[in-house]
Amino acid sequence: MLGDRIVGARLLDLYAGTGAVGFEALSRGATEVVFVERHRPAVELIRTNSRALGADDRIRIIHRAAARAAAELASAKQVFGVVWADPPFKEWGAGLEVLLVALHRGVVGPTGMACLECPEKVEIDSSLPDWAEVARDLGGGASRVVLIRRVPSDQPE
Repeated sequence: MLGDRIVGARLLDLYAGTGAVGFEALSRGATEVVFVERHRPAVELIRTNSRALGADDRIRIIHRAAARAAAELASAKQVFGVVWADPPFKEWGAGLEVLLVALHRGVVGPTGMACLECPEKVEIDSSLPDWAEVARDLGGGASRVVLIRRVPSDQPE
């Protein structure tokens, strides 16, 4: 779904869980993945999976809540081509807020994309500030992935 955006990109995988999205990105040409996960057993699973895949030199794991990690990455001026958030469905709104902070504070690069996996029936467009827009909305069952970007500079903010 992200195609060429992944090749050569740095990916931030918020609410990483097992790390499946980040490891898939590495297999498709991402140069680095930063996994953010607050649950210790999931962090250990990501470490185990990374060793098994021989990916330790291309990953970093941040053991924190997504909102705190995004703020720290922004303060450190870390920039990613793709920021992926797959929060627990009941926390989809918090996941959207973390992505908007990442977009607003430059964690998502100027041409980058923020991706939210969320329940199929939630309203996203009305939750976005004027400077952000839905680039693609990919439904398909109980969940969907919404790709969000900054409004291009030739449009008013």
